[in-house]
Amino acid sequence: MKPESVKPLSSYSSRPRRLRQVSPGRRGLVLAWFAFTLTFGLMRLLTWLIHIDVAGVGDVSAGGVHIHHYVWGILLVLATGGVSLVERSPRMRSWLGAAYGAGAALIIDEAALLLSLEDVYWDDAGGISIAIALIVIGIAGSLLALTRRSAPRAR
Repeated sequence: MKPESVKPLSSYSSRPRRLRQVSPGRRGLVLAWFAFTLTFGLMRLLTWLIHIDVAGVGDVSAGGVHIHHYVWGILLVLATGGVSLVERSPRMRSWLGAAYGAGAALIIDEAALLLSLEDVYWDDAGGISIAIALIVIGIAGSLLALTRRSAPRAR
């Protein structure tokens, strides 16, 4: 027998459990944060595999010039900004959020290089990129968690 004063577990939390439950206006922000986090981690893994010279994994070059991944990030962020000027559907906003987050991660991952104008990715000075990325992940994730508008409660 269930006491009348006990509320069902579902009434205690109205937090979205799936991406589809996140409001369309907020979904792009959540996907940007997720894509940033995932892309940053994958780029660190990929560059480490290149650094230890794993067979089949190498740098991207054009005409003998190494193309750093911040270039791809800049292009992705520019394309995202351009598309977002003309496309405003909720579905596209989600895709744009993910693309923006991935592009931002590619840029931030090489922030130390951009600040010093030297390839310091694996030097001690390269740690600034990791610090900046972790700060962005932490602050953005915290803001997403703490600024969620709660649903109006039924009386």
